[in-house]
Amino acid sequence: MPDSSMLAPRLRAVAIAFLVLACLAAPALTAVPAASATASAGDRFEVMRYGDTGWRVRVLQSRLHQLGLHSEVITSRFDAATRAGVRTFQARRAWEVTGRVDKRTWRKLVAVTEKPTTEALHNVYTPGPAILKPGDSGWKVRQLQARLKQVRWYDGKVTGDYGDSTVAAVKGFQKKRRIPVTGEVDRRTLDRLHAMTREPTKAELFNIVPSGPRLDPRCTTGRVLCIDKTSRSLRWVVDGKVLEGFDVRFGSDELPTREGSFAVYRKSRDHVSSLYDTPMPYAMFFSGGQAVHYSPDFAATGYNGASHGCVNVRDYAGIRWLFDRVRIGDRVIIYWS
Repeated sequence: MPDSSMLAPRLRAVAIAFLVLACLAAPALTAVPAASATASAGDRFEVMRYGDTGWRVRVLQSRLHQLGLHSEVITSRFDAATRAGVRTFQARRAWEVTGRVDKRTWRKLVAVTEKPTTEALHNVYTPGPAILKPGDSGWKVRQLQARLKQVRWYDGKVTGDYGDSTVAAVKGFQKKRRIPVTGEVDRRTLDRLHAMTREPTKAELFNIVPSGPRLDPRCTTGRVLCIDKTSRSLRWVVDGKVLEGFDVRFGSDELPTREGSFAVYRKSRDHVSSLYDTPMPYAMFFSGGQAVHYSPDFAATGYNGASHGCVNVRDYAGIRWLFDRVRIGDRVIIYWS
């Protein structure tokens, strides 16, 4: 039997060797998972898409607003307006237009914008210096009244005098859009109003009731979207009375807008084309895939472009108003006068 005094040193040597090996192996065993986890965390990005909600969406909307691609009002809901802003951001860079915020889109958006302020993220606004205020008069007030009339906040005559009715209209416009309600027009109020309206016409500025070209006889009875290709106009007619009119744009020679008598068979407030993957807000379909709808491209470029066959409207406030009044089954007459 071996002497215990000889075994003790051997056991100590084995134990020390084992501890040395364990220490050498430990970093190798732990380093790989740690590095792998770090790389995985860095590559991870949760795509934001239509229907999402939460704080990330608030930040997204605020950054889009800095580029003029979203309203100043932050909602934390990835809605159609947010998707349209993302699509435009992607299209400007000739990227695939998906309307979804992937890592590439997010990194570029962060790079070209500033970190949103707490006030911006919580819709906390302070009034700016007054550009127009009660008691003012002149051409700028006349334009203000005409634009307020386009969005149906001002219903009096355009006079150029900033009186009580103009104050009430401005307050209503501000309250609806969560702008500090002062009744005075600051830069924020004016920018928002300009974004929603078009340059007033002479008829709007001087209370001239436009007669326009003669209505097609088919437009003189019932409820009709009367669309004249010659004058490039759409008139909403009820029982022979023209209640509202809009500038419109049609399809190209390759994709023309059909002519004839139709009826509205479907309405879609936040429609997106399944064929062209483009937004078609306030779409009122009358023939296959052709519809009357708002076109941001028409609003931005005018008659330099064309639709894919639809009837484009560039008055956002107007088409929204019209959409709420048109019913399924209302007639659509498209003709040359």
